[in-house]
Amino acid sequence: MSGDRLSLAIGAGDLPAEGRILVLGPPGQADLSALPAGRITVEQTFRPDHDAWARRGLEVTARAEGPFAAAIVFAQRSRDASRAAVARAASLVATGGAIWVDGAKTDGIDSLLKDLRWRVGLSAPLAKAHGKIARFANEGDQVFADWAARDLTPAPGFKTLPGVFSAEAVDRGSLCLAAALPADLKGKVADLGAGWGWLSAQILARPGVSLLHLVEADRVALDCARLNVTDTRARFHWEDATTFTPGDRLDWVVMNPPFHVSRAADPGLGIAFIRAAAAMLAPHGRLLMVANRHLPYEKTLAAAFRHVEEVSMGDGFKVLKASAPVRSRP
Repeated sequence: MSGDRLSLAIGAGDLPAEGRILVLGPPGQADLSALPAGRITVEQTFRPDHDAWARRGLEVTARAEGPFAAAIVFAQRSRDASRAAVARAASLVATGGAIWVDGAKTDGIDSLLKDLRWRVGLSAPLAKAHGKIARFANEGDQVFADWAARDLTPAPGFKTLPGVFSAEAVDRGSLCLAAALPADLKGKVADLGAGWGWLSAQILARPGVSLLHLVEADRVALDCARLNVTDTRARFHWEDATTFTPGDRLDWVVMNPPFHVSRAADPGLGIAFIRAAAAMLAPHGRLLMVANRHLPYEKTLAAAFRHVEEVSMGDGFKVLKASAPVRSRP
């Protein structure tokens, strides 16, 4: 676990005697017990992990403000997102301050440390629990100027940043779902897991839509959506879609739910999205969702809705429509 590596690294010295310590991108279950809790600021943009740190009583924010005496950077699954995190740490930590970089092998820590060795005086890595951690003294953000997050253009008129889902192109599931949007899509709608807003823009192309809630747990993706979707009918929510509650019952929920936790496929996440959607909808409400063809969502849909049908299939995906939620009340 990362806590074992961190304990070894901090035990080796170099933790400053005073000053704030930035922890960038730790998952909500990470072990930070090796650090002085009263000096930690956690930067976490994924809402469930952000809220987990708040419940644990640590200072947590989606956007930290420096300066910091030291930092611990947790490697991300995206190489470019990991590099951007290192660049961000270098911009917030005082010159000469220690920056540790930690990660599992499955998150590309070996490649990240190899890249760092070309730029800074990196310590010998400590390896434990299928991962590594190493340290360098901050030489200033200019060392990593080319690693800083830069806009990507996944579709004409849309901007994203490294690390968000489908940052470089519209994902195939959303394309399938957009093609299946019905002509009578109208009223109050939610896009659960709205990402950077491409599908939401297709929903808002329907003139009958009076209001659209964009619900997204990734703050970076949602900030991109705010730039990409400027329609006044849009409302933006940095929330976990599985616990989001709109002010009024909805006429439609449209969603392309994630089905991975870390690198493992987890149909339970899509199941939670379905149950949350049913709870949001008015008695006449309808759900339209896309899923990989092999994911077994039909049983959950049948338990949550009176009517379920498959409206299209192709390119490895299926689009499912459900209406009349069982658990909905007027």
